[in-house]
Amino acid sequence: MKGDEPWIRPLRGAAEPRARVLFFPHAGGAASFYAPFARRFPEAHHVAAVQYPGRQERFGEPFVATVEGLADRVVPALRRWAAEPVPLVLVGHSMGASVAFESLLRLAREGLTAHCRLVVSGRTAPSVPRETPACDTDQEILDHIAGLGGTDAAVIRDPDLMDLFLPVLRNDYRAVTRYRPAPDAVVDTPVLCLTGDRDPRVGPDEAAAWKSHTSAGFRLEILPGGHFFLTDHPDTVVRLVAECAGSEGR
Repeated sequence: MKGDEPWIRPLRGAAEPRARVLFFPHAGGAASFYAPFARRFPEAHHVAAVQYPGRQERFGEPFVATVEGLADRVVPALRRWAAEPVPLVLVGHSMGASVAFESLLRLAREGLTAHCRLVVSGRTAPSVPRETPACDTDQEILDHIAGLGGTDAAVIRDPDLMDLFLPVLRNDYRAVTRYRPAPDAVVDTPVLCLTGDRDPRVGPDEAAAWKSHTSAGFRLEILPGGHFFLTDHPDTVVRLVAECAGSEGR
């Protein structure tokens, strides 16, 4: 991957990778969120994260307004990795799960998923009707992210930080609200689904429904915690993703 590729932020290199892992951030999230996870992977795992426009080093770039648009823009950066005979694991949390799934569907149309795997986290399956929370105002957005527990309360209370953060949240929440996945979409790729047992947005059955979206292997892992359960269990999450990377799964 070219060093000047803005969509991919390297987090851990490997000269001769045994597997590649690419994280897709949640709404309002950035690539740096996954740096603590990258450090925990075994040797020979190349780990990176997608960096959406409008945040961190891409601050000032125009936002992409839809989940589908994000996938369209990410896929060109993935083609070379997907064509290599090395497992490529797309890992998405919350909104990132939808972007990863849409990216995989696009790679599949190009015949580039033979070595791919998908890990979805904190997201209901596309076939499950979802109630979109009312997040039409800034206060509703702030109340929602506070309820999910993924953002430090001190950040939410800081008006200067929120002036920077709110445009990102507004864009991403609109993208999630407008997203209409194909309820019958299926990939021929192993899928690992991770979910928290107290996630207020995703019930166990809604997570388990991802099984109908793959014609390859499926595994569901329910971990203790809420929507951002993965931050409480980084070692377990990394182990499960690494196992997925090494699984034949077909």
